[in-house]
Amino acid sequence: MRNISAKFDSLRSATASATLRMAPEFVELLRDRQVEKGDALEMGRAAGMLAAKRTWELLPLCHQLPLTGIDIRYELGEAEAVITVKVETVSGTGVEMEALTAASITALTIYDLLKPHAGNTMVLSEVRLLEKTGGKSDYARALSPPGRAVLLAPMDAVVAGKKRATATDAVREGLEKAGFVVTAQELLAGEPIELQARLQHWLAQAPELIVTVGGTGLYPGDCTVDAVRPLLDKELPGFMEAARAYGQRRTPYALLSAGVAGLSGKTLIVTFPGSTRGAKETLRRAS
Repeated sequence: MRNISAKFDSLRSATASATLRMAPEFVELLRDRQVEKGDALEMGRAAGMLAAKRTWELLPLCHQLPLTGIDIRYELGEAEAVITVKVETVSGTGVEMEALTAASITALTIYDLLKPHAGNTMVLSEVRLLEKTGGKSDYARALSPPGRAVLLAPMDAVVAGKKRATATDAVREGLEKAGFVVTAQELLAGEPIELQARLQHWLAQAPELIVTVGGTGLYPGDCTVDAVRPLLDKELPGFMEAARAYGQRRTPYALLSAGVAGLSGKTLIVTFPGSTRGAKETLRRAS
């Protein structure tokens, strides 16, 4: 089973269809609700909904998902019944298999209920995915031309050689994968005056993004937020709220982060935590 622990929840949907072909007189039985065993369309709809909910038990590598919507519709033609199923969830992975399973089971249920009338003359065909939405790919944007980014790491322990700059390196790697060109990466002592001076220096160059790494916690020497906030023309509180909410589902320490984000001129400034895990999670949620 694929590990989706790092993926963030988003609204996802999938639409699938299946076609059950039969002689025209059997389509009329469905349309008139005259199938001997009962209302095949409604029983098929109930079976399809149950199948969507239980897909994770039928397919070994599917995740158990909290489905938020299942809609099953029919289109009765001259010699076929077309079943269309739309499934929705707010989760970290998609619902394609739930929609396909529901369409298949709905068709098979109708097949079973029509057997006393049609025997083995029916054909189940064209089970296919029509559409899927949601997830990171829906919101992906290519940077053209590549954006310029600056990394500033106010970390006393790294400057003193007591720690490696793994968090900063991880952020740089992630930014480059996202299409940014990192034009500078600086390690600084945790001094608000020095950090603010470097921020002002780089703001004068007008890069698209400045990321600070470290100094957003509760230690007396954590000065990043105090240095950054006066330089912001407009704060973007939702940015860090989303990052903290994402992190808190993985570690309770995320709520201790005081990081801020906002615009200074046309430059976006974002303050990442100094722990490697926290920096990666913030980057993952932000990108």
